[in-house]
Order: sequence, then structure tokens, then C-alpha cells
Amino acid sequence: MLLSKKDIILTDFEQFGLHPAIIKSVKSLGFNKPTPIQEQGIPLVLEGFDIMGLAQTGTGKTAAFGLPLVEHLLKEKERPENKTARALILAPTRELANQIASNMRDYVRHTHLKVNVVVGGSSIQVQRQKLGRGSDILIATPGRLLDLVERNAIYLDMVKYLVLDEADQMLDLGFIHILREISELLGTPRQTLLFSATMPKSIAALSKAFLKDPKRIEVAPAGKAADKIAQSVHFIGNRSKADLLKQCLNDAEGHLSLVFSRTKHGAEKLKKHLIDRGFKADSIHGNKSQGQRDRAIRGFKSGETRVLVATDVAARGIDISGVSHVYNYDLPEMAENYVHRIGRTARAGASGKAVAFCSPAEISLLRAVEKLMGITIEIASGEISEEEERKNSKNNPRSRTRRNKPKRNSKVKNRLRDNKSKAFKGQTKHSKQNELDENKAKQNYKGKSRKNPKRFNNDNKENIADNLANKTKSPKAKWAGKPKNSNKSNNFTKSQRANKSKWAKNKNKKPVAA
Repeated sequence: MLLSKKDIILTDFEQFGLHPAIIKSVKSLGFNKPTPIQEQGIPLVLEGFDIMGLAQTGTGKTAAFGLPLVEHLLKEKERPENKTARALILAPTRELANQIASNMRDYVRHTHLKVNVVVGGSSIQVQRQKLGRGSDILIATPGRLLDLVERNAIYLDMVKYLVLDEADQMLDLGFIHILREISELLGTPRQTLLFSATMPKSIAALSKAFLKDPKRIEVAPAGKAADKIAQSVHFIGNRSKADLLKQCLNDAEGHLSLVFSRTKHGAEKLKKHLIDRGFKADSIHGNKSQGQRDRAIRGFKSGETRVLVATDVAARGIDISGVSHVYNYDLPEMAENYVHRIGRTARAGASGKAVAFCSPAEISLLRAVEKLMGITIEIASGEISEEEERKNSKNNPRSRTRRNKPKRNSKVKNRLRDNKSKAFKGQTKHSKQNELDENKAKQNYKGKSRKNPKRFNNDNKENIADNLANKTKSPKAKWAGKPKNSNKSNNFTKSQRANKSKWAKNKNKKPVAA
């Protein structure tokens, strides 16, 4: 069921009927008017419906499920038992999980609820100690949570509320099997909330497995970025990208800038280059430890670091309202990641700029982004001819399909066909006999099945067993009936054999009487 804004129109958080402690927290955070997804989502979650929400990043999804979740837990007036949790929130990356945990702690600031977070890269022993005292709200990444479950550090049978945030990225990272394992451990009945920025077919299949009669909320079409993001693209070669980036950073001096690189090595190399040129820069990527990631984000939030170079690991985990510029130093392989990258700016109604650097080899990636978003990105500098674009789109291995493969010449096709026919005509009797033997073997194994590979026809059972025994006989078995070292004479030299024969003659010789 798709709901429109006309169905629910609320202008203030107090009209949702939330607990006074929640209203106090909301006011202290400066939330005055709910966003569209909050207007539609909060009442439905309070009524107990399963939700499938589609909205771009930076629209307030965390509050849309976080505030009513806290309301449910406060109404139940229960305490979590040791090693249990009452509500579970799953996120694909450590940064996003930590960001959600920070927001949830703000929402429960004036309540007795306990919020815990477990992610990879941190001490698992410390996390086990915290989980041992119970959790009202547990935020986790799927891999670390399953690891703790296997260690009996947490039991999920008391979970009544499940939230899957950024579900599309969890599927992209291959968490689908882990999610199914976790879902079987949760308590029933439960309320499930699924939120995603894109809606591929895999998400629709996931919603059928996890949700029951969900209410669908869609405040923006898939692939659409925030309206206040000014997008532009520079057509430039790879070797000139660093110089252009330094020029753009100098023009945006005093602002927080987020630079995205495609690889971990490229991000680290670019960070060092910027530091050598006098910029206050840091990096965050998969090769960094959790402590290094946390320090980099804290420095970026405080303004100590003005430039943060990142890979797509941070595309959905950085929620900093002060980011004014996002630079796509390398265009992403997946067009959906572009939407998440530029969603790091223009947060909470602010404005921002998204600048992309496009080399000739990345033209097909740019066209994929424009197709997904349904727009044509404004060209800031450089140009590309139609011939060059056509050449790169064909030669780019990322965009190559079967249709782009070179066609064989008709003469080559005819020659190959003639060779095949000649090979068939020149088939020997021996090869034909092998073919007959194979067909006979197939008939003998006609009753064989995948479920029971040992099953075959009883009529041919003895013959097949004998044939297999003869074929599988080891080389040692061939010599089993022969005596060991039957031809010992071959082990001696010529002189040794001569001496041996003399010794045998003397042994058999009768003694002469004295």
C-alpha cells in the first residue's frame, strides 16, 4: 500500500502522542518539524504495522523508526534480561551502526533505556561484558552479531522489534544468508521495519521473506538525490585530477570537503599527496582499524580535519551536517553508490555541492549515473566528442556486453563449420566404439538420481560392480599374486652373479673321502 502526503499531515512532533521524555529529547536536538518520511512513518510504526520505506539519504530515516521504537519500549515497562535484547537494529557498516547508536542515545537521553552497539574491529570481550547486562536497543552489524550469538554472548529470542537499515547495501555486501540465520533466532510475533535508499528486485524478495502485510512509504523515487544538491562534472584525464582537486579545495577553503576514491590504495595515496601540499586531510577505508576510523571521523566533525578521503565504506555512515562539498574523484562502479556518496552533503535541509571528475575511461559510468537519476549532470569544464564517447563506451571493459564483442567474419564461420564436419566424417572405429560404450553405460545407470547416487538398476548391478572393480584396481593389485623380488638376479652385477653361481656349485658338491 503506497501512502501519499495527503493521507497523513502532521506539523509537530507533539501531535504524534510521544512520551514527554522523547519530546524533551527532540526539542533539545533542535527538531521542530518532522520530515516527510517521519510524517508518514512514525504513526504507522506506533500502530504496529510492518514498514517498507524508500527514501534517499539525509531525510531523517533514523528518527522515523527510532522515535516510535523508543515509545514502544517505554510503554511496555519491562527490563531486559541478561544476554538478551528487546529491539534489534541491523546496519551494513560499522560507521552507519555507530551513527545510529549515537542518534538513539540522544533519543533515550531522558529515559532509563540502555543502548548497546556491536561492530567488527572492536574488542569482542568488552562487547560480551556489555551484552551480559542486557540491552533495550541493540545496534549491530550482521557479521559481528552472528559471531556473538555463536559464542552464547547474546540470545535473540526476546527481540520483538527488528529494523533493517540500508537493506540494499546489506544485500550488496552478501549478508542475505546471515540475515536469514538471524531472523530464525528472533522472537515471534515481532514488528519488522525495512528502510532502503534504492529498491532493486532483491529488496522486494527480501521484504516478502521478512515483512507481513507491510505498509509502503515512498517519499522520493529510487535514485533521486536531495533537491538542494548542485551537481556538476569535469571532463578531465586521470593525471590531471589531483591538480584540479587542489584547485577546487582552495576555492572552498574553510568548508568541510569529502573526497571519494574507488580503491583503498588510491584513497591513502591521495590523502598523503594532499597532506604534502599543505591540506589538513585524513582518510577512511577498509584497511583502517576501527580506532583509526573513529579518530578520523571525530577529527572531521570537529573541524580539525578539513578534507576526508574515503572509499564507499563511508558512503552511508557519515552523518555530518557541515559537509558542504562532495568530490567524486573516481566515479563508482555501481551507479547507486553515487547517490549515497552525494547524500553526505545537504543534510537536514541544508544545501551542498557534488562535483564529479570524469576521465575518458569513466564515461560509461557517468552515463549509468545519469540514467539512474533521470537527469543530465551539468558540465563544469572540459568536453568530449561523440566519437570519443562512442569509442570509450565500446572499449570500456566495465560496460562491455555480448553485443559489443567483435563479430566473426563469414569466411571464418564457414571454415570452422567445414572443419567440424571433416572431423566428424574422419571419426575412427575406435572412437565410435567408445561412444557406444558410453551410451551403454548411461543405460546401465539409468536409475541413478542426485538424491541417491548409489541407486541403479538391479539387473545390471553385478556386471557394473565387476567392471568398476576391474577399472579401479590399483597398480599394486596387479602384482599381488607374484612373489616379491621374483627376478633377483637382475639386482646383481655380472661379477656378483658369477661368484654366486660358483658358491652354489661348491655348496652342492659332495665331499671327497680322505
